[in-house]
Amino acid sequence: MSRSLDLLLAALAPMIWGSTYIVTTQLLPDGYPMTAAVLRALPAGLLLLLLTRQLPRGVWVIRSFVLGALNFSIFWWLLFVAAYQLPGGVAATVGAIQPLIVLYLSKWLLGQSTPPAAVTAGVTGLLGVALLVLTPGAALDGLGVLAALGGAVSMAFGTVLTRKWQPPVPALTFTSWQLTAGGVLLLPVALFAEPALPPLDLKTVLGFLYLSLIGGAFTYFFWFRGIARLGPAAVAPLGFLSPIAATLLGLILLGETLSLLQSSGMVLVLVSVWLGQHALRNGAPKAPMPGHSPAR
Repeated sequence: MSRSLDLLLAALAPMIWGSTYIVTTQLLPDGYPMTAAVLRALPAGLLLLLLTRQLPRGVWVIRSFVLGALNFSIFWWLLFVAAYQLPGGVAATVGAIQPLIVLYLSKWLLGQSTPPAAVTAGVTGLLGVALLVLTPGAALDGLGVLAALGGAVSMAFGTVLTRKWQPPVPALTFTSWQLTAGGVLLLPVALFAEPALPPLDLKTVLGFLYLSLIGGAFTYFFWFRGIARLGPAAVAPLGFLSPIAATLLGLILLGETLSLLQSSGMVLVLVSVWLGQHALRNGAPKAPMPGHSPAR
């Protein structure tokens, strides 16, 4: 399969994640962020386990829980803390530092060189996200900023370690292990920290099904598959596409408007994604795959 198609499939994940906000606000009950996270991860993981029929063994049990914590449990927990403490634009802008962290971790943990153009692309993408989602009156909160930074660091480590720890199983199986582990770790937090859900109507059920099957199982399979095939430094900048998708959905479904400044930010984000892929494809050798190659 060509690199372009691999990139396109990996890019589907953040573009679909961009719909999470509108689905959550329009279809789900307010005040249940951790419960929503559990219902997004755990059913998707268990469904994929039923399909793949393979449980992790030995060291892969521990690694699955480490990755599940980094990619889901810790990341989503800090994401919700940031969302409650900061305006959405500030949280998104702080979180957009993640691709730069991934570049550093890829060099440290995978021995992958970092072309200067890739760093430039990361900074450009960060600026583009700021222009796209940051409002002039946005206020900063110390706890919120730390939570947003912590979330970015958590998922950056999870992204790089997902590449470093490649088990001798298909990507779908590896995805099922991580989603299930992340959901299991989130479950006690949701049970103790939040009240029981109210009776669910059809709209709410459809919202949870969408987040679990499409926003969970489908997207994370292609995200982890992209990490395995292309490397974390190539896949992480695709996350910049998420705020673009969220903005476009707001325009189409909620009747929101787009200012000239926001339009400039969108262009900068798209330029940064292209520049980053061009720099990594032409300026740096691909990091060798640790361990076994995933099944194709």
